[in-house]
Amino acid sequence: MRVNVIIPVFNRLEHTRKVLEALRRQTVSDALTIVIVNDGSTDGTAEYLQSQSDVIEIRGDGNLWWGGAIEAGLKHVLPACQADDYVLFLNNDTWFDDNFVEALVQASKENGGAAVGSVIHEEGRDPPLVSIGAKVNINRLAVWDLLSELSETERRSPASQYRVDALSGRGTLYPAHLFARYGSMRPYLLPHYMADYEIAMRFARAGIPLVVSSQAIVYSPPVYGNDASSLSWRKRLFGRRSAHNVFQRLIFYSLVGSPVQRITAPIRMAYFSCSRAFSTWRSLAKRKEGTI
Repeated sequence: MRVNVIIPVFNRLEHTRKVLEALRRQTVSDALTIVIVNDGSTDGTAEYLQSQSDVIEIRGDGNLWWGGAIEAGLKHVLPACQADDYVLFLNNDTWFDDNFVEALVQASKENGGAAVGSVIHEEGRDPPLVSIGAKVNINRLAVWDLLSELSETERRSPASQYRVDALSGRGTLYPAHLFARYGSMRPYLLPHYMADYEIAMRFARAGIPLVVSSQAIVYSPPVYGNDASSLSWRKRLFGRRSAHNVFQRLIFYSLVGSPVQRITAPIRMAYFSCSRAFSTWRSLAKRKEGTI
């Protein structure tokens, strides 16, 4: 068994050093193949990676984005994969305990070859658990975190495993044979956000369980993920760096779900976008009037 770790990076060399240190401490470190896709970094990342004998560097020109970087990594590792090998997607702004990879592999085996994601703990939070995994209502075009459904008690003492509807790219393990059977990334359609959810949901439609292991913890700094609070409305709605990009969300919902759900995605997206915008406007108006 080998676990092929694929990490897209763009600058932030200090994070890359930290995640590599965490990987080298793994209980299964001898079974790891580490591939870092350096997409045009200008902060000394390339020079650093050249000096790391246990790291395979793939270089991009700055236009791969997350989906393209993962696809480049998959093209490198999949031809040599055996039946019992795995692929692990990681972000470089994460760190984890020494048994992290082992916990992911064990959970996959316990669930019949499942795809397995990680929970996220945030520095300085009490309780530290800030994310379990995505729940998706395709009909209403809604995505939320399973964490929001948990009681305060369960947030402090979560179950060992949870079933989710989609998995992120911040520490998710896949049996390698899934990519050969069901396809890999779609970077031309989903170059960045939602690409991780789409491939996980594609596997789920084929009957592959999507599991999150509470024993596989990814530690993250206070600001992580899809923070668009500092973006202008234009970049928030249309920028490639924004998780709220309307075109990317439309493509995502047009790719997942049943044939009918895919065909009707544009109509439903327009309806729910207007409905939610109106609800927000009405709530703000009532607050201004002092009625709520």
